[in-house]
Amino acid sequence: MFKRIEPALANRLEVAFRLPGGRVRQAVGEHTAVISTDGGVELSWWHGDRKLKAVPAAVRREHPDEVKRLRELAKQTLQQQATLIRALEAGYSGETAPPYRQLEGHLVTDRLIWEFEVSPGVWRGELGLTVPDVPVRLWHPARVSLEEVRAWREVVQGKELRQPYKQAFREVYLLTPAEEATGTYSNRFAGHVVDYRRLRALFKERGWTSDFLGQWDGGYEGDAQRVMAGGRWRVTLDHGLYDEGYAVTGQVRFHRPTEGRWHQAPLTEVPALVFSEAMRDVDLFVAVASITADPRWADHGPDRLQDYWRTGSFAALPPSVEVRRDALSRLIGRTAIADRCTMTDRFLVVRGDLRTYKIHLGSANILMEPNDAYLCVVSGRDPHAGLFLPFEEDGRLALILSKAFLLANDTAITDPSITRQLRA
Repeated sequence: MFKRIEPALANRLEVAFRLPGGRVRQAVGEHTAVISTDGGVELSWWHGDRKLKAVPAAVRREHPDEVKRLRELAKQTLQQQATLIRALEAGYSGETAPPYRQLEGHLVTDRLIWEFEVSPGVWRGELGLTVPDVPVRLWHPARVSLEEVRAWREVVQGKELRQPYKQAFREVYLLTPAEEATGTYSNRFAGHVVDYRRLRALFKERGWTSDFLGQWDGGYEGDAQRVMAGGRWRVTLDHGLYDEGYAVTGQVRFHRPTEGRWHQAPLTEVPALVFSEAMRDVDLFVAVASITADPRWADHGPDRLQDYWRTGSFAALPPSVEVRRDALSRLIGRTAIADRCTMTDRFLVVRGDLRTYKIHLGSANILMEPNDAYLCVVSGRDPHAGLFLPFEEDGRLALILSKAFLLANDTAITDPSITRQLRA
């Protein structure tokens, strides 16, 4: 993949993340516009040391062209950032390392973990491109020991380091005995009911292609595809329409090109990082698009899917949620509600004054002890609870924390939609 896009990539690496210190400032009348790239791209407006909630009226009135130009610059920076991140992540599945040295001097390098071949076959991890004149590749948790993974997570958490993408806390997907037994397909993420339009949006975001299923286009069954490793591998996800607006996921398969055509390959022959990165995408599709992610489903969803929603909302955790569990266990101990929280295999258990609550680490849905009654809470207060979050790919980590803070002080809840459930 990188060989095919290398000229374009080189240009993008040259222009992306060149904002000095991750920020660019522009005086506009009596105010200052700031575009920052640390932890995302944000255009903010300041009056002295005070950050404003919106573009000042005087600036909008007297400098409309400058406001438009700055918004366009922020948009371009965001697009460059997204392109660079996709290219960096795609590099994991390639056989040869992309031209990472072109990133030297960029802000992005200081927030990523790199591996350097300090002697033949011996790689050492460092934060930033700090070792010159030796082969370099991006660090991936699948290549190192669990002890090293834990150590790097401590570094990222301790330094409150917002990485450009999920690296230290990245999930790893290993081939299971069940998948070895099937030979050529994986059922690991099969049978999930998902919001179809949300699934389609995720396909596009992660570089997958698929026909639009339905009566007028691709029929009622099809597959989504992503080409990986510079065109040497392709992954497909079978899926079909379950009902209007919903789809059900199917098998994951891998193919490689032979004599100009794609041929299905045994899972045991798929390179470990190709398999892991592909399954990570599919896990993301299911986690974000699943109907179990909707806390109000019990009120408005079709009756025939109620049992699926109930079971899936509190099911065992996939690898993506195990990573979230690890991050939460590190964060909760630093909060004011630490003595009210305990972690189980799949729940964050929060002790309130009225009830005890079990927040599922996957769906963020809540059960109340002692009878596991369902509690519908759409969102909590203070989405970040004043904490640094090492990653936030789908918003679920912040949502779980906000619900924990809300429920730990349940006697202060005034929302009637919640208090009615507490008293029931």
